[in-house]
Amino acid sequence: MQKPVIAVVEGYCLGGGFELAQACDLIVASEDAVFGQPEINLGIIPGGGGTQRLTRLVGEKKAKELIFTGDRVSASTLAALGLVNVVVPKERLEEALKTLLDKILSKPPLAVAAAKEAVNLALETGLSAGLRAELMLFASLFASEDQKEGARAFLEKRKPVWKGR
Repeated sequence: MQKPVIAVVEGYCLGGGFELAQACDLIVASEDAVFGQPEINLGIIPGGGGTQRLTRLVGEKKAKELIFTGDRVSASTLAALGLVNVVVPKERLEEALKTLLDKILSKPPLAVAAAKEAVNLALETGLSAGLRAELMLFASLFASEDQKEGARAFLEKRKPVWKGR
């Protein structure tokens, strides 16, 4: 998926729901959101990518703690760990999502897609392979109309108009 995917979480986000949120690019959550991998309490482990994604997202020790204990954690706790991007009161959840979406949508779509691909590769490859892929993506954007528009707009001190080409 080239476009960013944003999870919006209100209330409980446990087990498979938490794994789905982990698979998203960004997470916006209400202050009352509660996350966890409680599968251990059923005699199983996360089976939808939780052991793999959570480890990459919060580190080995915290992932093991959450998976081994089945503990539930707040959105604020996960924000401090870098897993949740935005935490707001429930009544501001839609506004926070719109603010984030508007910011991303104001950027050139080809560059956003390339950035997403490069960051995802960082999680799946070694540094050398990731740097080569990043360089290829970086160079490919110079052939785009959007890059030329961005440079022109910068020199002309105006807001660019992105076309996704």
